[in-house]
Amino acid sequence: MNSNVYGVILAGGIGTRMGNVEKPKQYLELRGKPVIVYTIEKFAVCPDFERIIVLCPRQWVRHTEDLTARYLPDVRNIDVIPGGSTRNETIMNSIDHIEARYGLDEETIIVTHDAVRPFVTGRIIEENIRYARETGACDTVIPATDTIVASEDHVTISQIPDRRKMYQGQTPQSFRAKKLREEYRALTEEERSVLTDACKILAVRHIPVRLVEGEVFNIKLTYPYDLRVAESILGGQDEC
Repeated sequence: MNSNVYGVILAGGIGTRMGNVEKPKQYLELRGKPVIVYTIEKFAVCPDFERIIVLCPRQWVRHTEDLTARYLPDVRNIDVIPGGSTRNETIMNSIDHIEARYGLDEETIIVTHDAVRPFVTGRIIEENIRYARETGACDTVIPATDTIVASEDHVTISQIPDRRKMYQGQTPQSFRAKKLREEYRALTEEERSVLTDACKILAVRHIPVRLVEGEVFNIKLTYPYDLRVAESILGGQDEC
């Protein structure tokens, strides 16, 4: 199948919540291999991707290129470019890069994914591609298992939403790239100030976003504890 689908791996963060570490969390090692490499590998085995675009802090571009050359020498469709000042600006950088290098049309799809979610599955990626093609946008989620409590003043409960309607967001989040950029550019500065992720760009414009079923183990490595969980997941995979 001729593909106008691009993997976009977001590695722009510096991981301050991971504690006092000498490098961004996506470059920390699990069993002797950087987290970001595990993530790129999951995208590299998917035949639908025209290119895999990795966006990282400018000062880490060369290092990231060296890692892909070392660990993924046979993967020839990886571009490493600088990210932006925010998550959504980083995604816009990827779309601009695709347009400049490979061309952009109404059907171009981007599958955006956190570099620090190394346990994404092929099934999740494939469903993101399918639903982004069918509906224009999709978000990977899992049902909320805990009761969600909202507080407007951060002191008292404002409301307790029906848990049956609540989901926890993961990634990938996938979109028709041109439409996403158009909607982002149309937002006011006030609307941009409340964005937490790319799906909210469409949500504030009342554009439907399809849900894709994620996996409980598709965790984001944010805190030191998460690294221990990741080691355990890798150990379980080795035993399978």
